[in-house]
This record gives sequence, C-alpha cells and structure tokens, in this order.
Amino acid sequence: MSMSGQRGSSLAQPRPSAGRIVAHLGLFLLGAVVGAAGTLVQAAWFPGGLLLALAGAAGLFLGGSRATGSRAGAVAPAAGWMIAVVLLTSTRPEGDFFFGAGVGSYLFLLGGMAVAVMCATLGLGRQPHDSVVRLGK
Repeated sequence: MSMSGQRGSSLAQPRPSAGRIVAHLGLFLLGAVVGAAGTLVQAAWFPGGLLLALAGAAGLFLGGSRATGSRAGAVAPAAGWMIAVVLLTSTRPEGDFFFGAGVGSYLFLLGGMAVAVMCATLGLGRQPHDSVVRLGK
C-alpha cells in the first residue's frame, strides 16, 4: 500500500472502453485509406500532390490524437498508414507496383514516417484529473 492509501501502481492504466477500442480501430482503417489515397495523389501531381498527401496524413494523425485525447489516437492511424504504404510498395506477380523509384516516392515514405512520429510526440498524453497527483499539493 502506498503512502496516500491507494492500492496499486500509479503507472497502471485503466482498461480501455469498448468505444475507445472502436475509435482506434476506425482511425486505423482511416489511416490505411489516407495512405492508399496519398500513394496515388503524390505521384499524380508531384510537388502539390506530395504536400497534399503529407498534409492529409498529418491532419489525420494529429486529429486522431486530439479526438481521443491520447497519443494512441495518433499511433493508430499512423500504423494503418504505414501498413497500407508498405503493402503498396511491394511488387505484384505481374511486376507492376504503385511506387516508382523517384524522389517523390521516397519523400512520401520518409516524410510520412517523420510526420507520424512528430504527431505522436506532439499529441496529447493522458493526464490524471485528480489534484492529489500534482507535486507540491
């Protein structure tokens, strides 16, 4: 038992609710859709399409974090985006693929990963609402 009379670790997190799980699953699927759309847009209109695809991904990642109030809200769509983009980079049996070996494709891949890390880092972390956990009180 701790000094404040509470049981358990202060680092223990409550179990996520069913609504939170559904929200993260929806964000994961939305991330996959944005990744697939960004793959097509960035190649179609090179400088503008690349910026549009990265801005759309950043908006989804940061918006997911703000909507759920946690960093996991940014990680879920980022994981969906990453899986969709990686699957679209593999070659098909016919030898076709979505990504060409150009500068735009590499900028999209690396830029999207950097945007995902930045949005997950800048996203809101879960903060306790109780005043007893504040230092100096």
